[in-house]
Amino acid sequence: MKKQKRKRSSLKKKSLGKFASAIEKYCSDQLRERGVKFTYESKEFLLMESFRFTHKYFKMTAKKKEMSDRTDSIQQPIRYTPDFICKDHKWIIETKGYLPSHHDFPMRWKLFLKHIIDNDLGYEVFLAKNKKQVDQAIDEIIKSKNSNG
Repeated sequence: MKKQKRKRSSLKKKSLGKFASAIEKYCSDQLRERGVKFTYESKEFLLMESFRFTHKYFKMTAKKKEMSDRTDSIQQPIRYTPDFICKDHKWIIETKGYLPSHHDFPMRWKLFLKHIIDNDLGYEVFLAKNKKQVDQAIDEIIKSKNSNG
């Protein structure tokens, strides 16, 4: 008889609450402690609309040895939701820890930065990978806030 594995809820996951990582929770805690108003994953940006690919298109599949004909298929849009955004929409903090080499984040991030420029959105943007960088981003936000009133 095969021994069944019991799913255990992770204590770490419970302590993070709604946050996906410890660095996100740290950033939230630091923003709150310093009295900086923000929202978490509250605004989605459409970076590229969906489109129909009308040319011949064959695509590999996970379950078949042959490629699948995807000619005339609709390609999904590319969206991006930053981690932390100021309520008055003046700054964005994205927190990222380890990224596997095959991850699409670097490409999506560049598209997001271009979207900000192309649409003249004027955000101050911070990409923090550790606690020290989170602190530096928050210090810059507070400094900018104080100098702008």
